[in-house]
Amino acid sequence: MKEKELERLTKLKEIEKELYQKGFKNICGIDEAGRGPLAGPVVIAGVIMPQDSMIEGVNDSKKVSEKKREKLYDIILEEAISYSVAIVGQDVIDEINILNATKQGVTEVVDGLDVKPDLILVDALEHINTRGIPYEPIIKGDAKCYNIAAASIIAKVTRDRIMREWDEIYPQYGFINHKGYGTAKHIAAIKEYGLCPIHRRSFTKKFV
Repeated sequence: MKEKELERLTKLKEIEKELYQKGFKNICGIDEAGRGPLAGPVVIAGVIMPQDSMIEGVNDSKKVSEKKREKLYDIILEEAISYSVAIVGQDVIDEINILNATKQGVTEVVDGLDVKPDLILVDALEHINTRGIPYEPIIKGDAKCYNIAAASIIAKVTRDRIMREWDEIYPQYGFINHKGYGTAKHIAAIKEYGLCPIHRRSFTKKFV
């Protein structure tokens, strides 16, 4: 590993390092992908990485190319002490709103971990049910915390794969390119073809 990358990863692990020194052992990072799109689910992922984990390239998923994310996904899951993924569909998002749907997903992730963490680091969410496990919300956590960054990659890759599958069923919307986000082409397709079953009705009112 190059010195610059080692320095970056060491900086990304500063928050966790302090927590390990305070006696925390299993720290779970939780992040989501897909809060903003007009279509598809929100995906929440949680990972507990080993204390000495230093996977080259782990970063906020938005700063990593799609090809690299796919490779990192496998490495992260192989190395993780425990991981869990929750997929909350558009029907639930429409029913309880995106914030509550994300919070519901966080609880599902906690329930799905086969190793109980002694602390959860979550990207900027508050008032969440973590089943009594203490948690710390960190603003822009995916760019500041190694475990949250790893979770952001798992969430993003999982969601992108789901949207690629939907693209095969509804190719006219171009989900393979924008993954459901509100790009000009996506909005134009909605205006031309109307909504499909995976569109979030609460997000698309002004386009139909």
